[in-house]
Amino acid sequence: MGLNVAVVGLGGIGNRHATIYNSHDQCNLVAVCDIDRKRADAAASQYGARAFYTVQDMLNAGLDIAVASVATAGHENGGDHYKPTMELLEAGVPVLGEKPISNNIDEAKEMVAKAKDKNLRYGIDLNHRFTPAAARAKEWVDQGRLGEINIINMTMWINNPRETSPWFHIRALHPHSIDVMRYFCGDIEKVSAFFKRGVDKDGNRRVCWSNMQLNMRFADGTVGNLTGSYDATGPGGSYGLERLEVAGSDARFVLEEACERLHFHPRRSMELERYDYIGGMMGFNETFQSRIGRWIEQNLENASPEDIEGSGEEALKAQMVIEAAIRSWETDAVVSVEDM
Repeated sequence: MGLNVAVVGLGGIGNRHATIYNSHDQCNLVAVCDIDRKRADAAASQYGARAFYTVQDMLNAGLDIAVASVATAGHENGGDHYKPTMELLEAGVPVLGEKPISNNIDEAKEMVAKAKDKNLRYGIDLNHRFTPAAARAKEWVDQGRLGEINIINMTMWINNPRETSPWFHIRALHPHSIDVMRYFCGDIEKVSAFFKRGVDKDGNRRVCWSNMQLNMRFADGTVGNLTGSYDATGPGGSYGLERLEVAGSDARFVLEEACERLHFHPRRSMELERYDYIGGMMGFNETFQSRIGRWIEQNLENASPEDIEGSGEEALKAQMVIEAAIRSWETDAVVSVEDM
């Protein structure tokens, strides 16, 4: 038995979803769907599934689909999520979507509302929170080992020459970083943002605002900062750099590269705790297995929609922070997230 699964959108990320489902002993990948017929046909051949070119045709095929992933792309990597997600939810199928939930905030709100109205599980692939290192750090926070949290700072930058719009960088990359900051510190109330366009390899000014500093005030009073860039690399010229630091009245932790290194620093002691590759997770690419695996578990457990980890509602809240940051820059003002 197990879950009958469909994957909509068979680019690189969609194929990663399909591979994980296909290798899971409690999942049956029964359908793949893409408007690009060659992609759909190739995936169907690879995974032994049926190929479809529209979601409605797939839903009408009588396959009794239990869950679906929507890994479409589109403008700013989130422009094509709305239609297939709404069609699946309307048909009663729980959905795991790719980030960003949508780069159109009104469409994001509609998707979350539709899932709630249908009482369906709706998650987003916010995989940075689904690592053993992040789970251990969250335990420290919940146990009070840090004391009262005062500051959260995060850096997420990669060398990415791609761009399709002025806001491609913040909308395509930073649902991840904002979500993991919210994972540790809760809702964000107000933001102020500053952006800078970098230059491409030929010295021409970029289309997108490729560098950013985003200041945040959380609902509990914590203050934070996010540094983001598409014009930088990690140490030694590596692909990227991700560093999260959460500081409290009694201690702080530093989490590096999503899962690779975690340090605990007591405020009044030199006894540093250092953990590398917790749970055997060696790099970011393994986080997809962890996140999608948890989605599978929660569906097999018949979890309540409100208990879904990395939910559509959480993704919407991250997206509202992004839109508030854009408004802050455009209006040169501090912006309340709830106004988005």
